Amino acid sequence: MKPPKLVALDVDGTLVGRDLKITAPVQSAVAALRRAGVACCLVTGRMYRATIPFARELSLDSPVICYQGAAIIDPVTDEVIAHTALSNEIVRELIAVTERDRMHLQLYRNDEYYCEARNRFSELYAALSMTQPVIVPSLREAFAFSPATKAVVIADAPVAAEYAATLTRVFGGRATVTRSLPEFVEILDPAVDKGAALRFVAVRLDVDMSETMAIGDSWNDAPLLEAAGFAVAMGSSPPELRKIADAVVGDIAHDGVAEAIEKYVLAAETA
Repeated sequence: MKPPKLVALDVDGTLVGRDLKITAPVQSAVAALRRAGVACCLVTGRMYRATIPFARELSLDSPVICYQGAAIIDPVTDEVIAHTALSNEIVRELIAVTERDRMHLQLYRNDEYYCEARNRFSELYAALSMTQPVIVPSLREAFAFSPATKAVVIADAPVAAEYAATLTRVFGGRATVTRSLPEFVEILDPAVDKGAALRFVAVRLDVDMSETMAIGDSWNDAPLLEAAGFAVAMGSSPPELRKIADAVVGDIAHDGVAEAIEKYVLAAETA
């Protein structure tokens, strides 16, 4: 592999666990990477305002890829560089389907998220995202004419796995359906995925894709790892992700991100 010039880090399950803390070894490794002149960007399903605290904690200035790649934002100026929304037609159909199936749906617009009620699913999301929902009487009315940056269905993990398959059948190629955390099913425009977003950022930073490295841990990271020049899966990754990775490192508890940076970036730079 060529020494990476750009490292892409997934956030949840990769950079941070459910305690939302970046460990000291990971902070040190990212700082060493930056001192070596290697760019680093965050690539996440999170909203921008739920991501920017981590970018600032690590002093990152490369574009932030959020909403699974539906929005790419400059963390220095907060400028939206690119935005690809889920069409209003699909949004309205999704509302009807989830109403029929009595699933908890959240819709995202202008870096806010909307749902019809607070419940254990909205509270789980609020705690992990460090943000609060906008409660509306009707998503049908709130999004009657509006696209959505993305949609998320939240359910217990086994139900979420089954419902992801259901939505994939319903929408076919008309939407991207993926999973991030085990409880989250995410629905986006079909042109959106983390790999496409990484290619966009690499072009913007004048980095060849062969000189990129990506680290991820979940199903939604598959396009990211497939796009990167060198792909690293966390130790907690499902078999599907490990299969496409060039290397597997420790999980969150064992500072897998620090391990990957030290082995495959810093060592390559000094070789």
